[in-house]
Amino acid sequence: MILLKEVILQMFFALTPFVLFNIYYRDRMRNYSRAFILVTSSICMFLAMTFATSVSEGVIFDIRHIIVFFALVYGGVRIALVLLIESALYRYYLGGEGIWLALLALVVTFAISLLMYRRYKASYRKTLYIFLTGALFSLVALGLTYLYFPTYVSHHPAYYLFVIPVQNFVGIWLLLSLFSKCVSDKELFIRHAQNEKIETMSHVAASLAHEVRNPLTAVKGFLRLIQENPENITKTDQYIRISMDEIQRTEAILTEYLALSKPLKERTELINVCDQLYVVREVMLPFANMHNVELELQAYEKPVTILANPDEFKQVLVNFIKNAIEACEQTVNGKVSLSLFIEKSNAMLIIKDNGIGMDEGQIKRLGSIYFSTKTSGTGLGLTYSYHVIHAFGGSVSVSSKPKVGTKFTITFPYHAQP
Repeated sequence: MILLKEVILQMFFALTPFVLFNIYYRDRMRNYSRAFILVTSSICMFLAMTFATSVSEGVIFDIRHIIVFFALVYGGVRIALVLLIESALYRYYLGGEGIWLALLALVVTFAISLLMYRRYKASYRKTLYIFLTGALFSLVALGLTYLYFPTYVSHHPAYYLFVIPVQNFVGIWLLLSLFSKCVSDKELFIRHAQNEKIETMSHVAASLAHEVRNPLTAVKGFLRLIQENPENITKTDQYIRISMDEIQRTEAILTEYLALSKPLKERTELINVCDQLYVVREVMLPFANMHNVELELQAYEKPVTILANPDEFKQVLVNFIKNAIEACEQTVNGKVSLSLFIEKSNAMLIIKDNGIGMDEGQIKRLGSIYFSTKTSGTGLGLTYSYHVIHAFGGSVSVSSKPKVGTKFTITFPYHAQP
């Protein structure tokens, strides 16, 4: 029974990178890094070696070889070498009569790992190579132990012929299969979320192109008037001033649109929500006009600051406002209102529309991946937005009725300016 508990504990340690990945990268729009692989693998390896299984004093067995192979697959040769050196030094520190056997086993299994790693990466039958690697690790452990300590094997045949293979087979299969699935799902989500952003930006760009034509037409008309009557200095100055105002407004909108379409950067800072709302409103106003929807903003009189990534926050606003405008597309006198206020040390942003609305079932599924109330939507825009809001310590509540409208209340912790 004690031995079974130790084996189960080793399986738990094998899942450490998988568990930490889901915790750390849950609300992040990026996948794992080599530094993450190194840190989590080191933690997993030290825990596994510290609480290793053993039936003979000084001779211990754990999942260190599996961790080195995992680091090789997802971190590369350099990361695996670092793990190999760490495990050798720690095994030397632990001591015991099996120390030199353990160091020899590390060298042999690392050579096997390099050989299997190349085949694993190149093959579509990855499960086969996972179990084959586990089998080779078990044979190395059995063979070297029998070579140096034959009496240990003969006295505990069930341990060496059953427990160690199960530990290797199940450990390597659990770690690589679950982590691979998690990484591929994350990659798929990031790719689709980026495509969703590109699609959103293309829709906004279409409305911007239409909107930009208006000031350009005005400037063109004023220049023609100046050309026809250049002697009238008063009128010429007035036309130039109006033209400059139109050009500056167009330039500001295009600048903010380009800022929104740039790749997101990992940073967090104090931002003024009021300023962000005005900026996004200017960008989204042409999109609202194109859909015959009024876009109204009631901002707080004083600065409302929160701790967030400004690029991600703007993208969240664009996603919510775009959805609200599209919900009002078939509504007569469609209207989307944005209001901001502070309540109980929280910044409250309300986005309200009088569009098609949603029923209770649709509200419960909001934010779920691939769920959308639009026939051509993927739902990833809101899924991404929910992730960002939760990552900043915020929350989202929704109230809606079919054919009446929808109200999103987004709450962020308020951070006063120093």
